[in-house]
Amino acid sequence: MTTTCLPRLNARATPASSLMHGRTLTETGIVHLGLGNFHRAHQAVYTATALDHADGPWGILGVASRSAAVADALRAQDFRYSVVEIAPGGARVVVPAVHTGALVAAHHPEAVVDALAAPATRIVSLTVTEHGYTFSPRTGHLELDHPGVRADLRGNAPPRTVIGQIVRGLQRRVRRHPTPVTVLSCDNLAGNGHQTARLVREFVAALPSGEGDELAAWLDEAVAFPNTMVDRIVPATTDAERAAVADRLGLRDDVPVPAEPFTMWVLEDRFPAGRPAWEHAGALFTGDVEPYELLKLRLLNGTHSLIAYLGALDGRATIPDAIARPFVADAARRVLHDEYLPSLTVPEDIDLDAYVAQLFERWANSALGHRTQQVGSDGSVKLRQRVPEPALRQLRAGRVPHHLALTVAAYLCCMAPPSGFDAGPHAAAMSDPARGELREAARRTPSVRDFVATVLDGGLLGDRLAEHPVFTDRVAELIGLLTRHGTAAAVTDAARAADAEAPPAT
Repeated sequence: MTTTCLPRLNARATPASSLMHGRTLTETGIVHLGLGNFHRAHQAVYTATALDHADGPWGILGVASRSAAVADALRAQDFRYSVVEIAPGGARVVVPAVHTGALVAAHHPEAVVDALAAPATRIVSLTVTEHGYTFSPRTGHLELDHPGVRADLRGNAPPRTVIGQIVRGLQRRVRRHPTPVTVLSCDNLAGNGHQTARLVREFVAALPSGEGDELAAWLDEAVAFPNTMVDRIVPATTDAERAAVADRLGLRDDVPVPAEPFTMWVLEDRFPAGRPAWEHAGALFTGDVEPYELLKLRLLNGTHSLIAYLGALDGRATIPDAIARPFVADAARRVLHDEYLPSLTVPEDIDLDAYVAQLFERWANSALGHRTQQVGSDGSVKLRQRVPEPALRQLRAGRVPHHLALTVAAYLCCMAPPSGFDAGPHAAAMSDPARGELREAARRTPSVRDFVATVLDGGLLGDRLAEHPVFTDRVAELIGLLTRHGTAAAVTDAARAADAEAPPAT
């Protein structure tokens, strides 16, 4: 359906049946950094449902980093957009209507700092991807030699990095009106609240002598950094979602968001300035987020990465296309059950069999069409959080984690294909800050084994995997199989090797 001739989605045209709440939002209580699809299909939806149950000052000011496309479209639509929940049986269209403004940090940096400092701002939340925190994947610490971080520390211009924006906003806040605030990371970082707090404090400590003293003391008194776990598959927007909105609402929406029906949010309940009633939307509040976080980071995200890399190398554009290949599905089941699952404690309120079955249903959602290039991007940051601990657990027990080695091998084939090997367009489309470095390492090293050793010695996956030559050897062998014989052959070899090493059944 052609949508350009339809009336635009806006406050007056939104059908009441599609609105998620009936409030008129006049107060902004949340400033959200990262105006991408995930935020608009996850936290914004939870907030809309919370507002349907209880009023509150919970309008959201969304802040895009550089691109003005979404912010401009939202302003043209009275900050309305639709979420298209896509399942094989059909689609549901809802309009959260929780945003009260939209800024672009690159264009309005001072306005962003002012918003973070405003006394009405009770929560500063983030979905900026792992890469957006400007920390070193190898050390986990703030990258003090990053050009943006260095510039933000000098303070000669408005801050450009996310951590710089938060610190300068908090600094202005404590000087003008030191009201409490929560900084809420909603990104897939292990211990995301602790990690964000550490990066903020490292930035403050690196400020010129004496400049951060007042803020450092106030952080401990008035700023909370809760840990969270977020989960919802949210692909990039396509014309299919625009057509779905046009068909169901009879309106033109330039920035609809596709999402699966499943959603999950687990949080520590540490909000000194209050929060929306997110529990009414199904959010779970707990004193210990880590078991849920590891469940998601390893079973969902870790397995998802393997599916993406194998799928891309096999020429599959989407995760459903990839998991439909029996050998990819087998590799996914094996890495999940045999190598990731033994490394974590399943929360008591999670039915593991149902959770795993649901994962495979989500990955197979062909109507959603999550792309392998999207899931496979930024692996240098993601895999460091997912692979090392489960792999080390197996290695210390005298077993080779063949499918975790396969994950690393497939990732390296996508990022730095050996000479003469074409990884395909879906692998080439993956973005990764380490791609150039990995390609240079591949060019400089005389053999695949030396390349893998260089990568692991360099700390791509932490410092300890390099201490296990058997893991280096196995990754190199699997790269050879992937590049000479294809993905199915490499998966078959990993399965046979794992079966040969499995303890006898009792």
